[in-house]
Amino acid sequence: MSQHYELKFKKKIVRLHLGDGRTPKSLVDEYSVSHASICN
Repeated sequence: MSQHYELKFKKKIVRLHLGDGRTPKSLVDEYSVSHASICN
């Protein structure tokens, strides 16, 4: 089953990854999202 995230949350994850340099692994651990969701 796929999870749907709000646009605001998606933008936050992208900003943390690209803007702040956070690794996908750290975001997976902190926000309980899948690695694939972050990479997509």
